Amino acid sequence: MSLEKVEACPICQGIKFKPFLLCKDFTTSSELFHVEQCESCDFVFTSPRPSASSSAYYYQSRDYISHAVSVKGLIDHIYLIIRYFTLNWKYRLVKPYLQDNTLLDVGCGTGSFLTTCRQSGLQVLGVEPSPQARAVVEKNKINVVATIDDIADMHFDVITLWHVLEHIYDLRRTIEQLKSRLRENGTIFIAVPNRQSPDATHYREMWAAYDVPRHLWHFSKKDMTLLIEHAGLKVIKIIPMKLDAYYVSLLSEKYRAPQKSAIHAALKAVWNGLRSNAKAASTMNHSSLIYIVQK
Repeated sequence: MSLEKVEACPICQGIKFKPFLLCKDFTTSSELFHVEQCESCDFVFTSPRPSASSSAYYYQSRDYISHAVSVKGLIDHIYLIIRYFTLNWKYRLVKPYLQDNTLLDVGCGTGSFLTTCRQSGLQVLGVEPSPQARAVVEKNKINVVATIDDIADMHFDVITLWHVLEHIYDLRRTIEQLKSRLRENGTIFIAVPNRQSPDATHYREMWAAYDVPRHLWHFSKKDMTLLIEHAGLKVIKIIPMKLDAYYVSLLSEKYRAPQKSAIHAALKAVWNGLRSNAKAASTMNHSSLIYIVQK
């Protein structure tokens, strides 16, 4: 498999890095991947990593359920329960920022959020690189394209990236593309895992949200703020995704103690999710965070 090193930090352009963690790909390959940290700005990223042309291999697992349409086992059911509650919550979150009811969902997967928004009367479009996922979206009669470059002449009230930015190879170019496709006074919603959350600290290399090598970048609040500011944008608000602490803890327990029962893992996950959210309450360092971004 072809691997490439990160040559320069995408936030500060620094070229000196130090070891941060050694993480295992629990989803597809069982390979070990190095996670490094920039010595200049402390940003953390997977390096070496699969090249963009070879990355598809690491998504070829039915356990990668953001694109799965079948459900098997406790974790899948818990994921779908959480997704049911969060889809409408996400719509209520973006609704006050809509002007002409146009929304672009980047990395839309099989289109669950787009379906929810369309049912509420929005004009929606998805961007999704996976042909298999796009086929599901198209089957539901929702417009979808493969890349942001395919919509160069379109502009939107709201652009959403729900746990997508950590997968994207060219961070700076992507942020600039999103900025150029916003209407005047438009808003971008970016949800990413937070490597400074209490559950990340607790599970360390077993923290499921490192998800190497699919997750290329591992953000803190400082990292995201700097990345956004470099593009001439600003973070106007940060919102926690509290349910993520439970789901990520459940996966992390599965990785840490695969011999334990699903019930044992679920109980541990509930406890660690509660503890993580309680510790994060005063610092806004929850397991995942949504950054609301404007020009």
